[in-house]
Amino acid sequence: MHTTDAPRRTPQRSDARSNRRRILAAARQKLRDDPDASLDSIALAAGIARRTLYGHFSNRQALIAELTQEAARALRQAFPATRVPDADPLETMTRMALAAWAVGDQYRMLISLGRHHLGEETIRATLAPAREEAVAAIRRGQDEGVFAHHVPAPILAQALEALMLALAEENTTSAWADPAGEAAATAFLVAAGVAPQTASRRVRAVLHDQLVSVLQPDAAMT
Repeated sequence: MHTTDAPRRTPQRSDARSNRRRILAAARQKLRDDPDASLDSIALAAGIARRTLYGHFSNRQALIAELTQEAARALRQAFPATRVPDADPLETMTRMALAAWAVGDQYRMLISLGRHHLGEETIRATLAPAREEAVAAIRRGQDEGVFAHHVPAPILAQALEALMLALAEENTTSAWADPAGEAAATAFLVAAGVAPQTASRRVRAVLHDQLVSVLQPDAAMT
């Protein structure tokens, strides 16, 4: 009996994981386009029956909570990779901009859900670690004359965050495409007060280093 039961359970678990991924992918798209999208419309977009969706998420709030946690995990996993020993403020901010771009879909989803469902306090708490790192890097850059200092670091960080969100939205909804984030990161640094040519060179250098670290991990460590 045990040998015949096991093969039937494995596909069911696989189907459940597949359905969950489809639900979350559809929910990201639908809620990004329409924050008030219903569970029925999300089930339809995912190509599954409504009862299947309810088998994973008992209500809309449970689905939103999962999307929020997913976005928060993506952000938490993205920013530690930006920490490079002895990096100057310009390199640090370049790496942070590129990291934010890489998880732009989850980032926009988190902000969108926060504005409509979660409340500013929840979003502020979720984003606090990343925002604190950005403010610290900007403040250090201002002290060293790398970044503009006409506004305090926390305000400049908020303005740069809004810029990245706007660029990420355009990257999804318009014909403009910036898959690696080179143009977006360059614009980010220019908005922070860095000369355009300097910003462009630094972004390209960091992207090159990242590519080398992927293709030749041993060489990147030396």
